[in-house]
Amino acid sequence: MKKLSARRRHPLAAVVVLLLALAATGGLYAAFAPAGTAKADETAQSLAIEEGKKLYSVGCASCHGTGGQGTSDGPSLVGVGSASVDFQVGTGRMPAQQPGAQVPKKKVIYTQAEIDQLAAYVASLGAGPVTPKEGQYSPEGADIAKGGELFRTNCAQCHNFTGEGGALTHGKYAPSLEGVSPKHLYEAMQTGPQNMPSFPDTTMPEKEKKDIIAYVQAVNGDETASPGGLSLGGLGPVSEGLFAWIFGLGALIAVAIWVAAHTAKAKKS
Repeated sequence: MKKLSARRRHPLAAVVVLLLALAATGGLYAAFAPAGTAKADETAQSLAIEEGKKLYSVGCASCHGTGGQGTSDGPSLVGVGSASVDFQVGTGRMPAQQPGAQVPKKKVIYTQAEIDQLAAYVASLGAGPVTPKEGQYSPEGADIAKGGELFRTNCAQCHNFTGEGGALTHGKYAPSLEGVSPKHLYEAMQTGPQNMPSFPDTTMPEKEKKDIIAYVQAVNGDETASPGGLSLGGLGPVSEGLFAWIFGLGALIAVAIWVAAHTAKAKKS
């Protein structure tokens, strides 16, 4: 008993017990962990990358290079991440029909499964923004008023305060945000496509992105009527000022002419 008590009081006794406990825990985990599921996920990911590489070779390599390194006709895709692929291909901007100041949105030619495979392959070339999950971009429970403040501060300079879009320099433009899905809005903020700056989570947290998405959906929704009456296309002060000059000033001129005419008649009589 004295020998056993002495061993218990030994300085290394606690370390030995901890190592034995860790070994036992690791053994039990190895015995009962769902290794088959993890292996199946790895296999599915490898297959997606392989299929994505085939699609890439046919539809993308001519501009972006056989290994995504880029060419004179297209930028490097190393490090752009799966989110960029999902946005560009999922909105029909890629593959591009022809070079230009800006690639427009057009009909999507790939299925979502094929887009996921392309995204998996491009993501394997280098780490980058990951395609968001529904919980990240769903506007449910978001603060629309806060989203409006954020949108007017960060986005309205190009997209207009209701997301109608607008012209930029050298043939470029900020596209309209009407009808754009929450997922693609989130990815655009994540990746900064074409002329748009990127807003990673370190700059604009996920919650703020959701607030902006909720605001854009609110101002572009079919059920939302303009509280001021005629919206004039929601294009902002230019169209509103033009309307005021043409109709407002025109009405004042008409009134002035009518008053002058009747004043002249009164004097004659």
